[in-house]
Amino acid sequence: MSRIASISSSEWQEQTTQGRFSDKTVVVTGAAGGIGRATASRIAREGGRVIAVDLSADKLEELIDSLPDTEILTVAGDLTQQETVDTVASIAGARIDGLANVAGINDDFSPLHETTDAMWDRVIGVNLTSLFKLTRAVLPAMIAAGHSSIVNIASEAALRGNASGNAYTTSKHAVIGLSKSAAFMYGPQGIRVNVVAPGGVATGIPFPPNVSQSGLDRLRPFHGTIPTTASAAQLAASITYLLSDDAVNINGAVLPSDGGWSVQ
Repeated sequence: MSRIASISSSEWQEQTTQGRFSDKTVVVTGAAGGIGRATASRIAREGGRVIAVDLSADKLEELIDSLPDTEILTVAGDLTQQETVDTVASIAGARIDGLANVAGINDDFSPLHETTDAMWDRVIGVNLTSLFKLTRAVLPAMIAAGHSSIVNIASEAALRGNASGNAYTTSKHAVIGLSKSAAFMYGPQGIRVNVVAPGGVATGIPFPPNVSQSGLDRLRPFHGTIPTTASAAQLAASITYLLSDDAVNINGAVLPSDGGWSVQ
């Protein structure tokens, strides 16, 4: 029997495809760091016009500076605010070929009876409601064009109950529901809507202060089963594949980019 060796983050080398996003405009949220930055970078380096959205204006400028000779427009703002959503849609213009909804925040690992209104409202607002509002804002341009690709970032917590706290788990399950509904509704109009569900990823996204000890104690043994920790660039490879024309026949899919965690 042959042995199949896994490829670690240190062994894997990104292989870009020259011109894969030429003449395409793609909106990427959470673009100042982690998976969002890696996604925006890859699209820009493969010829795309990127609308990079994030809270941090300084980090967005760093992204531009790191990628000379590419076309990146930035929007620094909070996507839970309608004004920011409207600005993104306006800057993107009449043609939007892709949308990667990457922006998201963690919860405090709290089980339902410990979850505060503030934690619930913030996590649902960022992870779900802002995604809904931005997607709603850009869909008219996509419908008019008759083609586009949307990739929403869920999580391993969208596939199981033992990956995170109540608010985060709920928000990411809802992202899959939103995506499947949209895939069904807009597929006949040439719009593909798919989901990437990351597992462990080295992004450095902080957890809120005062993490629930009871939640952490319950989750910790299951976190120990994570088979591998991916790099942000590895997740960007999955996301950009689904955004690209290479995924022309894929709609309504949930791709677990998790090193095999979801099959355990």
